[in-house]
Amino acid sequence: MPLPLGFTGAWLDRADQIRTDAVAFAAASTDPRARCLVLDGIDFVPGEGGGLLWEPLDPADERALMLLGIDDAGIPHFVREAPAGVRIDARSRTVMRLLPLLSGEDAALYGGARSLVDWHARHRFCAVCGTPTELFRGGWGRRCGGCNAEHFPRADPVVIMLAEFEDRVLVGRQGGFPPGFFSALAGFVEPGESLEEAVARELFEEAGIRVSNVSYVASQPWPFPSSLMIGCRAVANDPALTLDTTEIEAAMWVDKAEVRAALAGDIGATFMAPPPLAIARYLLEDWAG
Repeated sequence: MPLPLGFTGAWLDRADQIRTDAVAFAAASTDPRARCLVLDGIDFVPGEGGGLLWEPLDPADERALMLLGIDDAGIPHFVREAPAGVRIDARSRTVMRLLPLLSGEDAALYGGARSLVDWHARHRFCAVCGTPTELFRGGWGRRCGGCNAEHFPRADPVVIMLAEFEDRVLVGRQGGFPPGFFSALAGFVEPGESLEEAVARELFEEAGIRVSNVSYVASQPWPFPSSLMIGCRAVANDPALTLDTTEIEAAMWVDKAEVRAALAGDIGATFMAPPPLAIARYLLEDWAG
């Protein structure tokens, strides 16, 4: 992979062997060196000089601990469940303005912690019988006290793709995007379809184009709230567009010169490119060379 992707490269060993060992987890949670990630809801609190803020474990805090991992020195790192009654808006991206304060590795670690805390906040009751659930497996699962069903964090698969026609690619925008902002088209993978089928379906539904030769490029976790973005390319059979205006406000074919100008932030660029953390930018950079 020639370019780093946002929210990848976390610097902790996830230490699955500790998650599944109650004695080892108890030892980690009582380790005097252990650190806990400080969050405001699910947004990170910047540390001094930027970066994530870590604090010693507070024995008076009764919120459940979730093990994020172990660093190279063997120090356990945790995050706590959200306080009871705190409203969590997992799709809010107000934290985006703070993300430039983080290194790529810290952003990756925070993204995982954010998604995990959000998942627990939304799965306090069993989906099978409705009984309250409790954390287990080091915070990487919940178990029902009524029917013993086990539930685990999930990432929603999303295809995000560039359709190509001759020497151009398709970019589009939703109505809520900033003026001039265009990106790759994307959509959730539905049950019973492959990634290739999802790419073809989404491009036809949103832009009215038929494609072939779908190929995988790269993937990225996206913690808003918890998606796995699967970057692809596809070849369009015809450039004529028929937009689903409930999903896409506008779309256009752009060539490599236009993409490069947008990536460079040129004042006269045809469109505004996605930010560095987004896989859509990676797809454009990769395609434009």
